[in-house]
Amino acid sequence: MSSRLTEKPCVLGFDQFGFAVFRRHCDKWKQEHRSHEYSYPNVSASKLESWQKMLSNWNEAGASCMEKIHVFLEDGVPIKLRGRLWKCLLGSDLAKQSSSHTYQEYVEELRSQLARLGVNEYGVQVAISTLENADKEKAETDSTAPNLTANRNPEITIETLRQIVLDVERSFPTHCSLMGKNPEAKEGQAKLFRILSAYAKYNPQIGYCQGMSYIAAMLLMNMQEEDAFWALVVLLEKPKYLAGFYEHSLDTIQRHAKIFQQLLKHRMPCLWQHMENLEVAPLLFITTWFLTLFTSLPCWDSVLAIWDLIILDGINVIFSTGLCILQLLEPRLLAMSDVSVLLPTLLRIPVDVSRYNVLVPALWVTKVHKWELDCMQSVVLEEEEEALLSSGKHSIQAATVENTTKLNGKKAPDTKGAEGKRTTRSSSSIGRGAGQQETLKDTLTKMLKIARCYLQDLRHLSEGHKETPSQEKTLFIPGHSKRRSTTLNNKGQARRGISGRGRIEKTSR
Repeated sequence: MSSRLTEKPCVLGFDQFGFAVFRRHCDKWKQEHRSHEYSYPNVSASKLESWQKMLSNWNEAGASCMEKIHVFLEDGVPIKLRGRLWKCLLGSDLAKQSSSHTYQEYVEELRSQLARLGVNEYGVQVAISTLENADKEKAETDSTAPNLTANRNPEITIETLRQIVLDVERSFPTHCSLMGKNPEAKEGQAKLFRILSAYAKYNPQIGYCQGMSYIAAMLLMNMQEEDAFWALVVLLEKPKYLAGFYEHSLDTIQRHAKIFQQLLKHRMPCLWQHMENLEVAPLLFITTWFLTLFTSLPCWDSVLAIWDLIILDGINVIFSTGLCILQLLEPRLLAMSDVSVLLPTLLRIPVDVSRYNVLVPALWVTKVHKWELDCMQSVVLEEEEEALLSSGKHSIQAATVENTTKLNGKKAPDTKGAEGKRTTRSSSSIGRGAGQQETLKDTLTKMLKIARCYLQDLRHLSEGHKETPSQEKTLFIPGHSKRRSTTLNNKGQARRGISGRGRIEKTSR
């Protein structure tokens, strides 16, 4: 009894962003991978006033606001205004106005379905076992029950509801709005459950996929419930952001991992080769980074700054953030010769790399342009097509050999013999070396071609300004130590030359 009275509480309090601060050396402190030492800049009173003025006039002066926003973001976003800023940048009110249903209608339909199952959005622990029993009962009655919901939105499957319930508990379990069984936490969990379930009704083709709960919870921390729902709709539906990320086939995220691998190969060839030797595929860590939008980073002020840029500029920032983290980690990763050490480092980014004053300044100068992503995507698509054609050719060749053998009545040649092995190995190694050189050549050619189109687009966007006979642009070729200057003549043709060594400079937007 006395030992219980003298036992110290594990939670000492909550930090400025709402995360629990645990007493050192308690069990939860040992499990926690979060730093509470923040270096987020303080926003001055004059800057706060400028932010408020800009957001108040957003609808009337959106274009001029967008011109100022990059400068404003570098100085830091006021914490209390972040939700308003995200709402303006996403244009979520347009999604709300164009929808045939309101958020409240989705919630009411959800509550009606839950009532028929004997549960509600509160008490998630009880709901899990109840939904499991309801799933069995529903499977028995579905074949004979009449269709009473033909004129309504389709009901959420019980398995989807159960998965949402499980993930609500796993999402930021140390944040004050979701932690424990106090009234605030129960309401926070209920809000998150409602938003995710409402989205499953809004888009039944996708429904719910693991990872969405982190996105929705992040929005809830900065917005009101309904605003967070429509912001989630925009993030998951717009091609600029996360469209296709949460498909159950995971085709999109796998393709993005291949694109990221191409970027890594051309921007950081030494690290790429090192990871290839250790057989660490980008898909092993990219999936977590991309699907949760880096919310697993230990420094929350850095996470917020990354989100500010993602919501402003879209998917390009997701790739540039991944590259930036690897650039900061490169020296220590190259020193690791064991995959069991390297991979956990990528899945749990060290605090010293995640700090705001380290990661965010590096991110501002790490740019991935749309033309680069377009180029890498074309390379990935061509490689996939070549792989399909190659497999098809091998199948045709095998069938031809088999048919020829049958017609001639002879035994098929043994390709596994010693001579066959040598011939196959030597020819494949020659083909592989030539293929790599050809792929690199094709990649650089495409990058230059797409970059030229990109620069032409920039010139067209600047109509109204005084045009000169030629425009000088600096083009950075990833993976090379030299910059190529590309001069566009009056016909839009490029004259390329070497402008000297140097790292990519911060580009103006």
